[in-house]
Amino acid sequence: MAVHLLPVGFIRKLTVIFISALLAGIAPCPALVSDVKVSGSSTVMPLAEAAAEQFNLQQSDYVVSVSAGGTGAGILGIAERKNDIAMASRQVTAGEIERFGDSFREFEVGFDGISIGVSRAIYEAGVVSLNRSQVRDIYSGNITNWMQLGGPDKDIFVICREYGSGTRDSFNENVMGSTDAETPGVDTVAMSGAEVKTAINGSDKAIGYLGFNYLGGGVSGIAYNGVMPTYENIKLGLYDLHRHLYFYTYGEPSAGAQAFIDFVQGEVGQSIAAEQGFVPIRSISPSSANIPGSGGNNLT
Repeated sequence: MAVHLLPVGFIRKLTVIFISALLAGIAPCPALVSDVKVSGSSTVMPLAEAAAEQFNLQQSDYVVSVSAGGTGAGILGIAERKNDIAMASRQVTAGEIERFGDSFREFEVGFDGISIGVSRAIYEAGVVSLNRSQVRDIYSGNITNWMQLGGPDKDIFVICREYGSGTRDSFNENVMGSTDAETPGVDTVAMSGAEVKTAINGSDKAIGYLGFNYLGGGVSGIAYNGVMPTYENIKLGLYDLHRHLYFYTYGEPSAGAQAFIDFVQGEVGQSIAAEQGFVPIRSISPSSANIPGSGGNNLT
């Protein structure tokens, strides 16, 4: 049987075509993108979410995702290496350091004020200021009717935050005298500042504590110890319930975590903080952000 051999030149041509076809079907390998997981305080979450959105758009090396859960859960998450950054509305406690070790790294990202908010009907009835003793008596159950505070004859509907909340811990420590204080006057527990706001809005006789950025939209912030929770009063430290807001890492931050922290602490990130209702930690140009609550004392 005759064997027909293909010309060498033809074979070479076929080989070139085959290799070219293979190469054409191979897409370039995408650059590796690192995930940066942020979790914790629901108070800090609006800042972190808005900053993450801008950060993710401005660069392609890292993708930041943000979830809530409370300050305590955020601290636990980084200690167990489940997350990269914890959002916190209080500092790491001695108990947390004893449990997990002293490897936490702290990064300040804004200022806030724990505001005492009441229903619009209560504010309009004349309850526009309470001192520490009065607020403590409300949460202790010693004062149960707004009439005892110069308001209408209505039972007080008292709202607090959940266990593990940094806002709850700060309120209890500064108002009740201890983070472990009992608050038998409480009627309902809210899982976030947004839930506190919703509960106050849904009642005509409520009181609750929540971050400065949640005031407005039907929730009236009242004076505490004679000082209103305003942008300037919080910035200058005149408002007794002012506080610092933090990012934490466990050990030195990863490259992605550090990049996001730098972004939030920078000009753009602090402008976002102001737009979200927080007080920035650094001076920002007036044109770079819409600063709330800076022009008056009545936040309604």
